[in-house]
Amino acid sequence: MIDPFDTGSLRESILAAWGSSPTRLREDSASESDLVRGGYRDRLLTELAQNAADAAARAGVSGRLAVWTDDVGSLHIANTGAALDVSGVHALTALRASAKTAMDGGVGQFGVGFTAVRSVSDEIEVRSRDGGVLFSARRTADALRERGMAVPEAGVPVLRLAWPVVEPPAAGYDTEIVLAPRPDSDAASFASGYADEAVDLLLELEALDSIDIDGYVIDCVRTTLDAQSIDIAIGSRTWRQFSTPAARWLAPVVDGLPVPASPDVLRAPTRSDELLSLPALVIADVPMQPDRRRVLPGVSFDALAHGYADFVASLPAASRVSFVPEVGFARSEVDGQLRELIFRRLSSAPWLPGARGRDLVPERSNVVADASAELTSVLIDVLPDLVDATLSGARYASALSAVGVHRIGLARLAEMLGGLGREPSWWQRLFDALTPLVVDGVAAEELAALPVPLADGRTVTGARTTVIGSDASAAVTWVRLVHPGAVSPLLTRLGAREATASELLRDPALEAALDDLDWDGDDVDTLVSAVLALAAEAGELPGWIGGLPLEDEDGELRSADELLLPGAPLADLLVQDSPFGVLAPAVVTRFGERALRAVGVGWGFSVIRDELPTGPDHDLDDESGCWSELSAEPATLLAVRDLDLVRSDAWSEALTVLLDDPSTRAALTDRDGYTAWWLRRHARMQRVPLSAFRAPSDETFAGLLDPLDHPRADELSAVLSASACDSVETCRLLLEALGDPRRSPTSAVIARTHTLIATAVVDGRIDIADIDPPDRVRTLGGAVIDASDALVIDTPWLAGVVPPEVAVLSDITTAAALADVLDIRPASEAISGEVLGVGRVSSWDREPGAVLACAVMGLPLPQGGVVVHRELVVRSTGDVSGDHAVPFWVDADGTVHCSESWERPRGL
Repeated sequence: MIDPFDTGSLRESILAAWGSSPTRLREDSASESDLVRGGYRDRLLTELAQNAADAAARAGVSGRLAVWTDDVGSLHIANTGAALDVSGVHALTALRASAKTAMDGGVGQFGVGFTAVRSVSDEIEVRSRDGGVLFSARRTADALRERGMAVPEAGVPVLRLAWPVVEPPAAGYDTEIVLAPRPDSDAASFASGYADEAVDLLLELEALDSIDIDGYVIDCVRTTLDAQSIDIAIGSRTWRQFSTPAARWLAPVVDGLPVPASPDVLRAPTRSDELLSLPALVIADVPMQPDRRRVLPGVSFDALAHGYADFVASLPAASRVSFVPEVGFARSEVDGQLRELIFRRLSSAPWLPGARGRDLVPERSNVVADASAELTSVLIDVLPDLVDATLSGARYASALSAVGVHRIGLARLAEMLGGLGREPSWWQRLFDALTPLVVDGVAAEELAALPVPLADGRTVTGARTTVIGSDASAAVTWVRLVHPGAVSPLLTRLGAREATASELLRDPALEAALDDLDWDGDDVDTLVSAVLALAAEAGELPGWIGGLPLEDEDGELRSADELLLPGAPLADLLVQDSPFGVLAPAVVTRFGERALRAVGVGWGFSVIRDELPTGPDHDLDDESGCWSELSAEPATLLAVRDLDLVRSDAWSEALTVLLDDPSTRAALTDRDGYTAWWLRRHARMQRVPLSAFRAPSDETFAGLLDPLDHPRADELSAVLSASACDSVETCRLLLEALGDPRRSPTSAVIARTHTLIATAVVDGRIDIADIDPPDRVRTLGGAVIDASDALVIDTPWLAGVVPPEVAVLSDITTAAALADVLDIRPASEAISGEVLGVGRVSSWDREPGAVLACAVMGLPLPQGGVVVHRELVVRSTGDVSGDHAVPFWVDADGTVHCSESWERPRGL
């Protein structure tokens, strides 16, 4: 048989060595056994694929690897590339050496890794284009026996002796290895398990382009992206590979973007046992132990870490941060060294996407927590090296912190913005962009020191002391008014107070500003303009705002409440020496009548309003007199000013003006307020105080008081006499009218008036000591008589005895009080009576007529007894004497007498 590799000579030299040194035989047997059981277990396809890749690289051809089983169960592994040569055969039989040199650049060429074939077979045939060799346990054992050598306990070293074979490799391949299965191995199961491993091998071994597993072809397509990056497609999966001088870094590609890989192992280039936690696969050129499972001690990984930062920088910006290793424990010693170096390199290399579009060095970068794109765009000119907004969320916080990015919270951001000068519109954009971040009180508190631009050009720290107004309030200087161009909902969340025009003009700070204003200074026009810009929409304003200085028609400054608008109707009502001036027409043109009237410039009467007043200190005429009559301090003082300046003959027109103006009308209709009080006491119509008139629709004192002669008199009831005796003055007025024979009240009005006077005394509204008893009084019959001749009806049954010409009547319950007020005698003290005749003793419930009478009149039936007379006659003595037929009578002992007519007396 042809022996192209001179295997016969090799066998003879090896057998001779074994023969001369049995120890050498045992060592070779043990070494091969150790490699099979230890370093190269489960690495059959890996080791042969490495050999195939090296063969393809040496030949400069596309590397193809095929694995299949034949009908007898033998496992075949074939590849393209350089064929077996003499040096290769020597390497195979040398056991410890490889034919690969440093110049080859391969990963394995028929060296010790070939020992992996022994894990499945004792009969190994290597078929190649230029010849082949056979390794056989059986033939090796026979050769030992022929030489008289014993077979070692560990078994024969199968891969030391080779025999030539002439069988060519499978068509289309340059080398084929055939492994006859041992009885305890299943070659078919080996082949089926290689499909998953094939994908890893195609990634790891760049010289391989396809692997065929029992007819299932797995192709690898590499697409160049740039000088260092390629996309590797294997089946339906794609990887992005980045090459550096020390390693290749790979990441799966999903939907066009690289994504982190699962924790893996160091590949050098094939899988080792060094566990890694990196988010990318690494295929590195690092020194490995002979079994290629562990890194040699003392290996430096600096070059790998440097390359990893370059790899991350090469990725699309959206993917980069996800390739920062997760913070946690290392999976191995090698992993720990790599992670530390990678973190250090990632912190100092420019790869982090920045807000300006350029890559940043993480340890010199800033990120605002949860910043939106809008917030980032605002801050980009303020904060150096600001990270892209897409990376500001919490999901990236750990990764960015791991590489040294400075994370800026809301409190720190507010502090950093202090002293910054920007236009109000910039601040508004900032505030609007910050608004979504203020989700609770804690976030609001963190922004407590946020700068806020004011309308007056200043910038203050914190929103809590600021006020938000309208565009019209832009010139306000007496409060910390936020510039209208910077207003944002955020400011109210942070404590800014939203103020209407009315609230701004009621602010105590404005009152203080008016008090301190130098009328000769330059600030007058600024303050006046700001106030009047708001006043038109402010509604009712406090009285002190009338101190606003305005120019009169003579060019002098006067308080607004001392001026009248040109053509004001009030001017025709005032006395000649009135202190009012006329406002300059130019001021009216500039600010408008509405705003000017709001601050107190007169058209009609002006009104003072004071919430929670503490005393008569409002410069109102006779205010102390009004205050002294109040039972309690009012919650609000609403008063019309300058009523004392109205001409005495102008009150009819003045009342009309007061009614026409809604602001003064409110004061006019408050009977207990200052305005109505003053008008009742001081205003006169036809020289008569208004308090002496009644409203035409009020008949309470008809015939005693005259109705006011005014077209709208019924609307003026609060300034006229009340329908009750509500004061000492009213009581005196009514007593005077009752004693005036020129008055013609009806009996009902007389009795009602007496009752109201007496009730006021009983209720304590009037102190009887404040009333002088009248000399003349009005009787029930309408006559005016001397008080000494009159009697007050104080018991019901005396009404049938006392004649109307001397009887003074009120409600029976108040008769005693009326007698005291009028200082006249009660009838019960001036008259005695005796019932004449004898009646029938009965009880109320026994008398059908009594029951019927009470039922018809809707009255309760009296209890007890009654003496019924056919005709009840009483004989009176005293101031009134004589016999009188009466409907009922009550004796001094309480016996009730009644006539059969059953006219039930009131009060029983």
